Amino acid sequence: MARDEELKRRWDLLVEKLSLQFSDGDPLELDGIIYLIGVQELGQYHRTFKKDEKINLMHIAICRLLEPYGYYEFEYFDEDGWPHYKVKEALPPLKPGEQSVLMKEAIVTYFLEKNYMI
Repeated sequence: MARDEELKRRWDLLVEKLSLQFSDGDPLELDGIIYLIGVQELGQYHRTFKKDEKINLMHIAICRLLEPYGYYEFEYFDEDGWPHYKVKEALPPLKPGEQSVLMKEAIVTYFLEKNYMI
């Protein structure tokens, strides 16, 4: 199976599984999944987040997802338990479709590493 076909198959399975678990079956979009990863990485599951915190959660997720690609490096946890990353290498200019594929690939890899999916 071609790499792109395998990514699409895994992505579709992941969206279905996450959507059933977190949105009563309504398909989650990319941003929603990134937000869930941010909450997972922060580890503060049972609280309500303010708008700026939600943006920070998505930033945490993106840093964590792109860390294995060499773009970010974990630095430390602050006094409130929020992880902080530093930029190791600037992302190359990507077209929107290329950004989407990179993020989907990183998300699928993240959930495979967490043994959430096969």
